[in-house]
Amino acid sequence: MSTVADKLAKKSSHKTTAKQVRLRLVYIDFWSAVKLSFLAAIAIAIVTVVTFLLVFTVVSSTGLIDTVDEFFMSITDGSSIQAFVGLPQVMAFAAVVAILNLIVVTVMGAVVAGIYNLAVKVTGGLLVGFTSN
Repeated sequence: MSTVADKLAKKSSHKTTAKQVRLRLVYIDFWSAVKLSFLAAIAIAIVTVVTFLLVFTVVSSTGLIDTVDEFFMSITDGSSIQAFVGLPQVMAFAAVVAILNLIVVTVMGAVVAGIYNLAVKVTGGLLVGFTSN
């Protein structure tokens, strides 16, 4: 009697030839490119906000802000810089940067898709090879 393992071993020993296909990419769907670039922009925005938070935490915990504040108060009339560099201000700036980045990356994805679709008319598209293994 043959077992399932024997049948699987017999199947795996049979080599099939890999079929290769060469296709030409001649069109990128505009809305798909916009949706994909928007998702990438959301990921970049999250990374931006987390990075701002981590950098502020490290700079604050090392005492660099206090040192800069003392230096700033010594050269001015006693104005404190900590009113401008607190956690709420840093996170608000991070949110503004993330939103602007979200808009720019989404628009750039749409522009790249449009430029590619126009360039395909001249170049004929991108040749891509696939294989079935």
